[in-house]
Amino acid sequence: MQTNRAIYTLSSDGGVPIQVTLPDYRSLRPGGAAAEPVQLISANDKTFRLGLRTATAAIAFDTVVFAFGPQRKEGTTTVVTATSVSIRTPITLTYRFPADSFIVNVAGTVAGAAPAQVTAWLPTRLRSDEADVREDTRLLAIAYRLGVSDPKGVAFSSIDTTPQLDSGSVRWFVVRNKYFVVGVLEAASETPFQSLIFRGEAHENDATVAHISAALPVNDGKFAFRVYAGPQSWVHLKATAPEFENVNPYGGWLHGAVQPFATIVMRLLLWMKATSNLGYGWVLVIFGVAVRLLMWPLNQNAMRSSMKLQRIQPQLQELQTKHKSDPEKQREAMMKLYGEHGMSPFTPILGCLPMLLPMPILFALYFVFQNTIELRGVSFMWLPDLSLKDPYYITPLFMGASMFVLSWIGMKGMPPNPQSKMMLYIMPVMFTVLFWNFASGLNLYYAVQNVAALPQQWLLAHERTSAKEELAKSPGGAKGAPGG
Repeated sequence: MQTNRAIYTLSSDGGVPIQVTLPDYRSLRPGGAAAEPVQLISANDKTFRLGLRTATAAIAFDTVVFAFGPQRKEGTTTVVTATSVSIRTPITLTYRFPADSFIVNVAGTVAGAAPAQVTAWLPTRLRSDEADVREDTRLLAIAYRLGVSDPKGVAFSSIDTTPQLDSGSVRWFVVRNKYFVVGVLEAASETPFQSLIFRGEAHENDATVAHISAALPVNDGKFAFRVYAGPQSWVHLKATAPEFENVNPYGGWLHGAVQPFATIVMRLLLWMKATSNLGYGWVLVIFGVAVRLLMWPLNQNAMRSSMKLQRIQPQLQELQTKHKSDPEKQREAMMKLYGEHGMSPFTPILGCLPMLLPMPILFALYFVFQNTIELRGVSFMWLPDLSLKDPYYITPLFMGASMFVLSWIGMKGMPPNPQSKMMLYIMPVMFTVLFWNFASGLNLYYAVQNVAALPQQWLLAHERTSAKEELAKSPGGAKGAPGG
């Protein structure tokens, strides 16, 4: 069964899809064929499994043979019906495959109206088609949402072998790896799933198998649900169900702080890509320059406030010494001095803002590069994949070098300070080591930001040097000049 988005392989054993192939996404697995599409389900597993329980019997659909009827069209939706042929209790499964979607609508009927429930199981893991299979395995996890609460996520490595129960209205539950997800969701205006159960299996290192299921009541012999099998694409997940875009929340335990920035950054990158029709590499370059240009006025004000602080520093020290025994008089004298120079006591704090404001964007981009499928396998210049580390380590080295040059120019005209000089060498080295194995796209963005800041840093350093020279030439200026 093929739609515009996916190819579903249906099985007569159990009457469910056993494989989902995504033609738009290519396997990056080492040793695999370059043109091979991504396949989500591992061998001997299924996209989902079903079971029926009544007051008197339990039927595993895997043990039931189904016969598929001819395909038919309902507008742009392809419809296929499977009917049980090997048991006394007739069961019918109807699949609706929308043409441009990763969603499959499933409706079932069970003969008789006796109280019953259907249990849906997810695959025990997802197949990895990534260049770094080990990392993909490490990121295997389940996630689910109960009622109107926030989604919960549990890594495979954290799932205990003892079954864990979470009761309530189950809106959706999924199994995911780094970039792809298979999930079961409640159908619109239908009874939600209940009694979600999950358990792991014994493991030594990375856990690779977990079991997750939920029960759905059968009302008047009928039940319905939806299945999403596809990429963790923000656009598609957002359109599927409330909070479904958080099947893989950005930021982990920092989710609450990181997610808003990550969402804004991701939407900006998607908009820039769609508007400019450029590759994501150039989008990142433009984004880095744009962030610096937007911060230009703030940087300008902060740097000039810093220069003012340097000019009055000797006077501040003199006041602190003069009124050290009277804190109240010292405060009043300092406030008066700040006012005479058009400053406030918060000027030193405001001077730090230009360094602090880009940090949320940097953190957000870190998680965006770690989890965003739009950047998966995207090449740029010598970089084969912006979501992976630079194989030649050019970008982290260039990022560190640009950071050193930016700091070196920024120290021009500053008072001699051994600590600042030491930090000039230490910080670029620390950041280079920290970013060494980060996504090459993140290194590219940060390096571009540094380069884009160089003209402003040079202009401000020149302004600082000129101001220092003028102050030194003024009567008594040599004595009061910073560092003089």
